[in-house]
Amino acid sequence: MIIEFLAPGFEEVEALAPLDLLRRAGLDIRTVAVTEDGTVVCGAHNIPVTADLTEDEALTLAKTEKIDMIILPGGMPGAANLDASGTVQFFLDKAVAEGAYIASICAAPMIPGKRGLLNGRRATCYPGFEQYLDGADYTAGRVEVDGTYITACGMGAAVEFGLALTAILKGEQAADAIASAVFAK
Repeated sequence: MIIEFLAPGFEEVEALAPLDLLRRAGLDIRTVAVTEDGTVVCGAHNIPVTADLTEDEALTLAKTEKIDMIILPGGMPGAANLDASGTVQFFLDKAVAEGAYIASICAAPMIPGKRGLLNGRRATCYPGFEQYLDGADYTAGRVEVDGTYITACGMGAAVEFGLALTAILKGEQAADAIASAVFAK
């Protein structure tokens, strides 16, 4: 199971670009609305997005399915809303216990960072959020992959981030094929 969380104020491109690329790769990725108001979540730029699942539906699904990856888009206050979510914490704990990938972009690397999950790992984030990467080796790179943790610096790296996630889950050849189609000349 691949889960991407959408909380009010999420950065739309950071959520939708990886989502699009992973679905192009044929992966079953589901979005979860981290809100009490159903499945429609408004992003940082007032773009409403309808998620696939409510938090309750995701929690029910988690009882029977193994997590392959969770994705945390940035944007503010979206990343702060994810950071405060008990549902996101549950999925982080489950992902760690199951050895699943935890991917975060922009401000969202602060979420695993504040929990010490990036300690001793290469990581990147949006400039100004380095202080939350507790013990990480901050690189200022565009995308960093270190074990089961993938971090990216922000919206400008969203496609690169999505392709890295695709390569992890489907292989380099699949990611290269999608990149060739996306960047066709």
